[in-house]
Amino acid sequence: MNDRTLIVVAGPTASGKTATAIRLAKELDTEILSADSRQFYKEMSIGTAAPTPKELHEVKHHFIHNISIFDQYDVATYEKDALLLLSQLFMDHQEVILTGGSGLFIDAVCNGIDAMPDIDTAVRDRVSKLYQQYGLIALQEELKQLDPEYWAIVDRKNPRRLQRALEVCYQSGDTYTSFRKATKAHRDFNIKKFALLWDRQELNNRINQRVEQMLAQGLVDEARRLYPYRHLNALNTVGYKELFDYFDGKIDLMEAVEQIKLNTRHYAKRQMTWLRRDQEYQWVSADGLITLFEG
Repeated sequence: MNDRTLIVVAGPTASGKTATAIRLAKELDTEILSADSRQFYKEMSIGTAAPTPKELHEVKHHFIHNISIFDQYDVATYEKDALLLLSQLFMDHQEVILTGGSGLFIDAVCNGIDAMPDIDTAVRDRVSKLYQQYGLIALQEELKQLDPEYWAIVDRKNPRRLQRALEVCYQSGDTYTSFRKATKAHRDFNIKKFALLWDRQELNNRINQRVEQMLAQGLVDEARRLYPYRHLNALNTVGYKELFDYFDGKIDLMEAVEQIKLNTRHYAKRQMTWLRRDQEYQWVSADGLITLFEG
């Protein structure tokens, strides 16, 4: 292993990952890779809290607004793209920063993608029919029974994630979790993992404030522009889904805003669960992290 180091700056939503990563990148004179699977999409800016033009100008970012909501892009492709980019960046930088809220994408870069069983068409159809006939709740309840460990950390509002896990369970007769615990892939760089620590109430306050800030920045208008494409998986995202229900007349705007805040808090809790399962993370404050690398 060489002396190059990938520094992971993780944490729940609204924990200040972007600002902290930028401060650290300036300190180390390096660049940032995003591991936020929704900030990849160029049509989704306000609702994903993507770095602002000013922030993007301060430090070179990669994987921000690099694809369209109409593009097919998965975690395996991201792993390949990120490793290729890292091999180039490490030629000029001792350290590179990886930051974002998508734990699955961070894990892909650090550990590799687990080899999953091939899924028979009959199994895929079985899971698809379960969703079509009985909806999201049926997927949730089935996964809760078959793989409670993955249930604790998965985005339960994402039907594709639930379907994929159930397909593996049905096909293999084992849990999806068992396949996610395979041997780590070899990486020819060091990895240091940090997660930003906040008091829970303070984090909840930050989440609420961020939602209000997004609304002031024009989130409703952004969601309205994307409303015709709401069937796309990219838009199955907190902040947009709730406003689509508002546009459909299912709830009023005030209810949509409160649901965004609530669902974001739930998402943050699942992110914390995901991160805490990995003992390699060092939990620090933003200032504490910067202090570790000063000088």
